[in-house]
Amino acid sequence: MRIGDFEFDEPLPELKEPHVLAVLRPWIDVGRVGTISLRRIERHLEAKEVGRLARPGRYYDFTRYRPRSRIRRGKREYRIPSTTIRVAVRENGPDLVTLHLLEPHAYGEDFTDSVNEVLDRLGAKRYSLVGAMYDMVPHTRPLLVSGGSLDASNEDEYKLVNVKPSDYEGPTTITHLTFEHAEAMKMDTRIFVVHLPQYFQVEEDFTGAARLTGILCRLYGLPSRLEDGERGVQQYASLQNVVTDTSEVSRLLSRLEEKYDRENQQTSGGSEPVAPLSPQIEEFLQGLDFGGDAEPLPEDPDDDPGDE
Repeated sequence: MRIGDFEFDEPLPELKEPHVLAVLRPWIDVGRVGTISLRRIERHLEAKEVGRLARPGRYYDFTRYRPRSRIRRGKREYRIPSTTIRVAVRENGPDLVTLHLLEPHAYGEDFTDSVNEVLDRLGAKRYSLVGAMYDMVPHTRPLLVSGGSLDASNEDEYKLVNVKPSDYEGPTTITHLTFEHAEAMKMDTRIFVVHLPQYFQVEEDFTGAARLTGILCRLYGLPSRLEDGERGVQQYASLQNVVTDTSEVSRLLSRLEEKYDRENQQTSGGSEPVAPLSPQIEEFLQGLDFGGDAEPLPEDPDDDPGDE
């Protein structure tokens, strides 16, 4: 059956006040943090795919999001990049809908209209956007998470999972129209974005994934083992060798730690402002490829080799 531009298996499952968890690739899925977190929850809850775009070529440029060919069990498979929807029916608490959004290259308003139609048809009660972004933060401190909600009554929930209000201003995504629609339809809305150290870029950031997964586990009563924090500890431990051997990074890290501690009131005394970064460190940062505008090859949720 068709809902907007999405093709769904029939019959649609009967859902109990479903909450939607959405990740937007590649805009705020740095380090595949959102994708990894949702995949862990999907596997645990045995979520099933129920729908995907019927004609993804309407929205995506396949020279920018490349289709993929692979051989699986002796048979060649061909996957076309798309936006996919999975559903997990739970005995207790709200059912969960995971929405793997692939940002459109064209007809963005039509794309969001179709997503909005899906949310309405499924009876969504909450819409949450999750993911990660690069920031000037040290890897030696707990990763910060920012969020936002127009409803002041949601602040207690943000405090519960130690999420700070977001003050971001700048370029955004056309899919923000889905937030406007959700709020107009009286759905709860949430944003959870993990801040990753921009001097350490990896395809999969397991520390970021553990931080985000921990938040979702606490909110939805899921087992904490899904966080798999040890993989992140090992990954960031390997970074320490680079910091020790690279003087520019070491000096940068020291300043970032001072700034972090000051802003989060983790150090006592000292009201002096943190000195600005030296021109040499600024030049070093400018030479790094932070990948903010890059469009990495989107992975299908079924093709997640680093988190099996």
